[in-house]
Amino acid sequence: METPTTRSALGVLENALKRMKNEHAGRSFRYAVPGLWISAGGGGKAVDVDPFDYYLGAVRHAMQAVPPPARPASGGEWTRDAVIYNMFVRTTSAFDHDGSGRLDLPVNGDGFRETGTFLKAIAMLPYIQRLGADTVHLLPITSIGHDGNKGTLGSPYAIRNPYEIDENLSEPLLGLDAKTEFGAFVEAAHRMGIRVVVEFVFRTAAKDADWVKEHPEWMYWIRESVEPRDPAHQEESRYGSPIFTPAELEQIHRDVKAGILGNLLPPHEVYRAFFTPAPDSRRVEKVGGRYVGRLADGTGVRIPGAFADWPPDDNQPPWGDVTYLRMYTHPDFNYIGYNTIRMYDTRLTQPEYINRPLWDKIVGIIPYYQREFRIDGVMIDMGHALPMKLKGEIVAAAREKDPDFAFWDENFSITRKSREEGYNAVFGYLWVDEHYREKMKGFFERLATEAFPIPFFGTPENHNTPRAASRPGGTAYARWALVTNSFLPAVPFIHSGYELAERYPINTGLDFTLDQIRLLPSERLPLFSEYGYNWLSTEEFTTFVSDVLSLRARYRSLIVDPSPATFRVLHADNPAVLAFARALPSGGKRIALAGNTDFHAGVSFRMRLETTKASVTDLLHGENLVVRDGELAATLGPGEYLVIEY
Repeated sequence: METPTTRSALGVLENALKRMKNEHAGRSFRYAVPGLWISAGGGGKAVDVDPFDYYLGAVRHAMQAVPPPARPASGGEWTRDAVIYNMFVRTTSAFDHDGSGRLDLPVNGDGFRETGTFLKAIAMLPYIQRLGADTVHLLPITSIGHDGNKGTLGSPYAIRNPYEIDENLSEPLLGLDAKTEFGAFVEAAHRMGIRVVVEFVFRTAAKDADWVKEHPEWMYWIRESVEPRDPAHQEESRYGSPIFTPAELEQIHRDVKAGILGNLLPPHEVYRAFFTPAPDSRRVEKVGGRYVGRLADGTGVRIPGAFADWPPDDNQPPWGDVTYLRMYTHPDFNYIGYNTIRMYDTRLTQPEYINRPLWDKIVGIIPYYQREFRIDGVMIDMGHALPMKLKGEIVAAAREKDPDFAFWDENFSITRKSREEGYNAVFGYLWVDEHYREKMKGFFERLATEAFPIPFFGTPENHNTPRAASRPGGTAYARWALVTNSFLPAVPFIHSGYELAERYPINTGLDFTLDQIRLLPSERLPLFSEYGYNWLSTEEFTTFVSDVLSLRARYRSLIVDPSPATFRVLHADNPAVLAFARALPSGGKRIALAGNTDFHAGVSFRMRLETTKASVTDLLHGENLVVRDGELAATLGPGEYLVIEY
């Protein structure tokens, strides 16, 4: 069988499709794809296709594309100019191809996978390009463990082996492995001028990860007899996140904030006593899909589940399908706690306690994907919980191989610290503030007075938050947020499904109430089970996304400039209207934006503009607007924006 090393992965994929087309010549399949994948006007309908012809066309389209010329290396700083489309391949490219009314597992009656695959992701690349994106960010694509799975498919964050790719992302009918199909995806994207950034998890692993048997000393272990704790109860005799008193929590927060890490308050003794030394690898075996071990004295031990560690009383449900990797070997700190997995006690982090074989294995992950697949960057999940020295080694190894490699930090703070650690961008906090008018007013004021030290993402949602269209204001709010983020000095980030007005969350990790979490148990969430977006949605606004991002591209050099001198807050006489301008102090093009934050009613307003023009044109809608004595009067529909050059 051909492999990516004998010729291009895209060529291998083309040959496999041709072979299957010949083998099934004369046979008709009931196979449809979303019209949006085919053309800009395809919204609201499914299109019947011959699957082999359709995917051959997609592959050949990519093969015929002329790759853009090589760009000078910038240390990953190309991120500032990027427009990102975020894909959870398994969900984003899922579709009920045979029209049965469900996503068949593992394949439908004709042998085609209906959950997402790299082959379908290749077919989506022209769609992504039409939206205006030039970078694809993939949620983790590595192989998935099964111990503790909450749904039918398991979480992509439960990493069984970071050096292997989830085989469920391949099309089994083609007889190719997932690595070949992923290589074809990256190759196709590159030919079309699209960069590929992959999210990696270095801090945790699946409870049944390959490393458990191979290197039990890289894991934490607890006595097998310890029962798990019901998250709704506070029973210290059972395993769960450590329990602290209010006074202890106050002390922990005070010490961490002050940077006093030399003698951090540990979890209670009853909790620490759950943990044991690691068993010998010869005494580790898988029983019923779960690894168990036995110590020399006969004590049975198992791998404990993980949990959100900060704040120490975080209300997220426990992460029963993953465990923390043991970064240091100090025998007095052989337990999972905030002071061993994130806010490291300085007694633990002495050089002699570094778990060097584990660190070397982690450091080698990115160079492997650079060498085998030529990825362009990574988002590091829970990078804030990695030892600083390890992060430095990870960045150095990747940049040595590719000086233009980008690092993104899944960090909701926008601080110089991320820049100093080698990152090119942080996620930022717009997703949690953007639906509050007063917070956005404050954010605009900050942009006008302060240069942010690192680029941040402009988005009202990600895979852990409520969907924008599920917020008050629905689709009107989602459209308003798109325009806002596209003209801030932010990196536009489109979480797939956003443009379809999806309301169902991928996961409930951030900004959900306890009641919402109870109504959305993990097994019903797309992060853990099969789910397909409503690609036939009548509320989709893909053309609007394309129009807005196309308009942004006309002013790109101005928009991406983070200097506060380029950002000015404008004041309208109606408090529902938020407005700002972007202009260079040296002159040239100037644009002003005004948006209605009332998502249920239209508003009229007046706003001063420093212009001698008698009229301006709303670039979004083509409407001519009168300006009298430097004052603009206009009306905006619910959530509507106007964008003008003045």
